[in-house]
Amino acid sequence: MTLRDFVLLVAVCLVWALNNVISKIVIAHMGVPPLFYAAVRFAIVAAAVSPWLLPAPRPIWRLIAVGLLMGAGNFALLFVGLKTASPSGVAVVSQLGVPITTLLSVLILGERIRWRRGLGIALTFIGALTVIWDPRGVALSGGLLFIVGSAFTGSLGAVMMKQMDGVRPLQFQAWVGFCSFPPLAALSAFVEPGQVAAGVSAGWGFVAGVVFSALVVSVAAHTAYYGLIQRYEANLISPLTLMTPLATIGFGVAITHDHFDLRMAVGAAIALLGVLIIALRPNRAASLLLLMRNRV
Repeated sequence: MTLRDFVLLVAVCLVWALNNVISKIVIAHMGVPPLFYAAVRFAIVAAAVSPWLLPAPRPIWRLIAVGLLMGAGNFALLFVGLKTASPSGVAVVSQLGVPITTLLSVLILGERIRWRRGLGIALTFIGALTVIWDPRGVALSGGLLFIVGSAFTGSLGAVMMKQMDGVRPLQFQAWVGFCSFPPLAALSAFVEPGQVAAGVSAGWGFVAGVVFSALVVSVAAHTAYYGLIQRYEANLISPLTLMTPLATIGFGVAITHDHFDLRMAVGAAIALLGVLIIALRPNRAASLLLLMRNRV
C-alpha cells in the first residue's frame, strides 16, 4: 500500500470514529430523537447522490431489501442504542457484525468455516459478552442490546449484497438513502412526537452533526473506502479498519468521558483479536460489513 493510500485509510477510520462520538452527542446530549436524526441523515445522503440512483441495478427487490437492512433497520437500532450506550461500548459490541456475517454466509451462501475463523468467531462473541457483562448479570436491558440487533441487520444486508454484482459505491449510497428515508421519517413521526421541534431546539450543533454524518462520512469517507478495497486485497484493508473501534474508544473516553475499566479493556482486546483473525480471511460480505459497521 502506498503512503498516500495508508494516510487516506487512517483519515477514513478517524472520521468514522469521530462520527460515533458526534452521533452520541447529538442524540443523547442535544436531545435529538434517534429515528429523526437517522431520517434527516438519509434524506441528505439521498439528495446528495441522487444523480447515481438510475439506472437501478437488478434485481430491484434485493437492492431495496439491502437498502432497508443496511440503512433504515441498521441505523434505527444503532441510534436508539447510542441514546443510552457509550460510544466505547458500541465500538466493541458492534464488532459482532463480522462473525454474524460469517455465520450467515454459511447458512445462506453455503460457505465453509475452518478452525481459524471458528476461533475468531468464538473470541469475538466472548469479548462482546465481556463488555455487556454486568457484575449482577448480563445487561440485556441496556442500549447495547439494540447494537446487537443493529449488527445482525447489517450482517444480513451484507450477505444479501454479496449476491448482487455491478453496484457502484455512490449508487449503493443513493439507494440506501432513497430506501431508508421514507420508513424512518414515518416511524419517527409515529413514535417521536415533537421531533422537528427538538431538532430546531438543538440548533446549529444538530445541523453540523447531521451534515458531517451524511456528507463527510456517508458520501466522502465511504466512497474513499470503497476505492481502497477495489485497489487492494481485502485481507490487507480489513485488519487496518480496526483502527476505528480503537479510535472510537479513545475519542469516547476523551470527549464524552466514557467509563472504560479493566473489564471493558479485556473484552475489547478479545473481541478485536477475534475480528482480526476473521478479517485475515475475509469474504466480500465481511468486507462490506467492515465498511457498514464503521459507518455511524
